[in-house]
Amino acid sequence: MYDRAALIAAARQAGDHTPSDTARRLKVARNTAWRLWHGHTAPSANVAAAVETHYGVSAGQLIKQAAA
Repeated sequence: MYDRAALIAAARQAGDHTPSDTARRLKVARNTAWRLWHGHTAPSANVAAAVETHYGVSAGQLIKQAAA
């Protein structure tokens, strides 16, 4: 399960307060950043790697295993 709160908290700590800020930093489309911020999609492997590079949040922190 994708934890969008981890992404948003890290983005805000880095000074990115909107999905557009995140899109610029991660070099993704604005609609992709919006979908990530609002939990409509989980990050791809490439986006997760960019999140780790720019925000210091690992893929493991972004994607949590759902409780059984």
